[in-house]
Amino acid sequence: MKLQDFIQPELVKNIINELRFYKDTATFMEVCGSHTMAIGHWGLRKLIPENIHLISGPGCPVCVTPSTVVDALIDLKDVTIATFGDLIRVPGSKQTLEQARAAGANIKTVYSPMEALDLAQREETVFVGIGFETTIPGIAYTIIEASRQRQYNFSVLPLLKLIPPALHALLSDSEVKINGLILPGHVSVIIGTKAYQFVSDKYGISGVVTGFEPLDIVLGIKLLIGRLHDPGIINEYSRIVSSDGNTVAQTAISEVFTTGNAIWRGLGNIPDSGLDIRPEYDQFDALKKYNITISEEAENTACGCSNVLKGKIKPLDCPLFARLCTPDNPIGPCMVSSEGSCAAYYKYER
Repeated sequence: MKLQDFIQPELVKNIINELRFYKDTATFMEVCGSHTMAIGHWGLRKLIPENIHLISGPGCPVCVTPSTVVDALIDLKDVTIATFGDLIRVPGSKQTLEQARAAGANIKTVYSPMEALDLAQREETVFVGIGFETTIPGIAYTIIEASRQRQYNFSVLPLLKLIPPALHALLSDSEVKINGLILPGHVSVIIGTKAYQFVSDKYGISGVVTGFEPLDIVLGIKLLIGRLHDPGIINEYSRIVSSDGNTVAQTAISEVFTTGNAIWRGLGNIPDSGLDIRPEYDQFDALKKYNITISEEAENTACGCSNVLKGKIKPLDCPLFARLCTPDNPIGPCMVSSEGSCAAYYKYER
């Protein structure tokens, strides 16, 4: 099928009309920030029946990165910090990386970890490794390549996070009330649908892996409605996602990384939800090379980002939203990132 087949207004309208026959209340969490942006872009939250609620989850890597990371990076001296663009404007306790760069810090925006490896040919470079399973294989391959080249000017600050353990933490929280999950398409390409089986087996709710076009999303919602009383994992995105995922990418990840604890903004320290660089690649581990410690942050109680990430509130419920907190003056990372829930609501749903 062609991509255009999934952008058909009449088919979308027909499915939305079918959803109107469902009269009970259901709450579904779109785990992925790209889904949040797509739902806003296509106006789907306003089109589906009011008794079907869509709430956002922790599926934005920058949003779940604690501000203490920014502080630790600013404290690094005599190195080039290479990072993806979204992190530049995330507030630390005192300033952002953007402000530190303006004050003279050597901070560069890159579009891939390999670009950071190229920088290391000229200068000591630390690549800020932020991302979920979608991004991790590329970072693993870059570390393998750095080892092959013996490019020891290059290192990675491993801040990588895994979606399934975060879902465990969310679903174990008695305050989080959801009836189903719209699971991330890009992540699922790597890990496959089998990785989510615990969602139905342990927590008794269904999950659907969908694409990002309007037909994908409304069809995913329809499939969740149909499985409310028969929990299971559904693959709407079968044109790209398989049951086992990308085993080549998984092998590269396993070669370079091992699971470890990770601090998530809003969710705290989650066991086995992050990746540590294996001892065989210690030379490329910025944590060890520069003796960096990432601590849990003191929560800004005025900012609702943590509760937005847990699906406990919508961005519109935060008292700072669109008042003190805007894309030009972001208080929390949910407003900074291009995939942040608050940024999506500000752009599409105010």
